[in-house]
Amino acid sequence: MTSTLVREAGAGGAGAPPAPGRPARRRGHGRGRVPYLFVVPALLIYGLVVLYPTVAGGIFAFTDWSGQRAAPTFIGLDNFVTLFTTESSRAALFNTLTIALACTIVQTVIGLALATALNTRLRSRNVLRTLFFAPALLPPVIIGFLWQYILTPTGPLNTALDAIGLGFLSQNWLGDSSVALGSVIAVIIWQNAGLTMVIYLAGLQGVPQELYEAASIDGAGAWQRFRSVTLPLLIPATTIALSLTLIGSLKLFDQVFAMTGGGPGYATETLSVIMYKEAFVSGRFGYSAAIALVLAMIVFAFAMIQLKALRRFEVDA
Repeated sequence: MTSTLVREAGAGGAGAPPAPGRPARRRGHGRGRVPYLFVVPALLIYGLVVLYPTVAGGIFAFTDWSGQRAAPTFIGLDNFVTLFTTESSRAALFNTLTIALACTIVQTVIGLALATALNTRLRSRNVLRTLFFAPALLPPVIIGFLWQYILTPTGPLNTALDAIGLGFLSQNWLGDSSVALGSVIAVIIWQNAGLTMVIYLAGLQGVPQELYEAASIDGAGAWQRFRSVTLPLLIPATTIALSLTLIGSLKLFDQVFAMTGGGPGYATETLSVIMYKEAFVSGRFGYSAAIALVLAMIVFAFAMIQLKALRRFEVDA
């Protein structure tokens, strides 16, 4: 008798009309239509601003396009052969890789050191964090022009060195090809080390204090705690810091163009700078597109290799 009532109640519930005051659901009508209507404008803008220029640039890289209305001529791989055989282009490629390698290593080490030092109960830690992070908030062009003035032969840096008796260290920092690239790298690291510091500070704040206490009980010293506890837990932060630094360094343009314009000679030329000059100074848009394509491939390859290697460390940790 009970089972019969249960079956009848279930059957009645399945076919019964909706309760008063509660509208019936209309299945399968208009559910997937509204989200797509919101996505379509964004996709159109993305295709117009990103996809179309990317595909067009890839096509123009194999032509002699001069930016005029005349139809470009297909020249195959001639632009790429020129890129790897011209002295200025090879120098730009070498300088780009040098800047990327130096900035990635030095900036990461300095950022980690600053984060470790300021992740303490030091009273002035908030002020120091602000001071170190402030340059990263300034536009790169302003930083470039500021340091161009500081590093001139009669600028504040050489004047200060003379005033404290270290005039023998004075250099033509941006006019001497032997020190110009190093000066540019130093400025880039000075501006962006604070950003790396903030990334590591966020990682350090997520390390449980219980791990340090347990390591201290086991007799681990400061260096052993840093190596065995801090570094493994900072691998995700390291992945982010290295990726941002490497990609930004490979695409570097603003500081170099503002400080040296690629000079003296080809001493500080980068792929981004020479790409700009070939397009908007020489009118060789096809060749400039080839440089951009090679630069994009380099950035993609380095980023994928780095991410894959660091992800493996994350899994092992």
